[in-house]
Amino acid sequence: MEQNFQTSFIPKKPIIKENTAYGGRSIGVFFIISLFIFFAVLIVTGGLYFYKGILVKKIANMENTLNLAKNRFEPAKITELQTFDKRLIYSSEILAKHITVVPIFNALEQLTMKSVRYTNFSYNMESGDKNTINVKMSGVAIGYRSIALQYDLFAKNKNLIDPIFSNLTLDNSGNVLFDLQFSVDPSFVNYKQTLMVKS
Repeated sequence: MEQNFQTSFIPKKPIIKENTAYGGRSIGVFFIISLFIFFAVLIVTGGLYFYKGILVKKIANMENTLNLAKNRFEPAKITELQTFDKRLIYSSEILAKHITVVPIFNALEQLTMKSVRYTNFSYNMESGDKNTINVKMSGVAIGYRSIALQYDLFAKNKNLIDPIFSNLTLDNSGNVLFDLQFSVDPSFVNYKQTLMVKS
């Protein structure tokens, strides 16, 4: 006998279909979120549009103000001031590179003993990265002891680099003739720094 035989004539499903049109579709959470995002984007876009308009008006006003300010100055005066500014810049550059030997003479005045005097002075500047200044001098000293003491004084001064006494000879009076050479740090003879130290 067939097991799935239906013994009841009452239908399990309703004969009349339920009208689903009354309830409609339920509104999902994602739909609400996307609707909210849509309106937010619309509001932000509108705000940006108006803000852009405000900025454009501000820029136009500032351009007008700038043009008015430009018209107040005389073009000839502006050209003159620009020329003066260039001269100042070039003068500053020249002043920064200018050297003076006055600090060397001041150092020699302070360091030289009374028993030593100089008879010749010359200097040259090495071109290159360091721009070192080389000084060559000749002089007369009373005895070799004066030369040795003078060397010690030069060696203690940091601005006179590597002092070398050479060609030591005696003259007819018994004095020692010598040649002296040393180098100088360029910053020591820089005219601009010298002015700054004095002020």
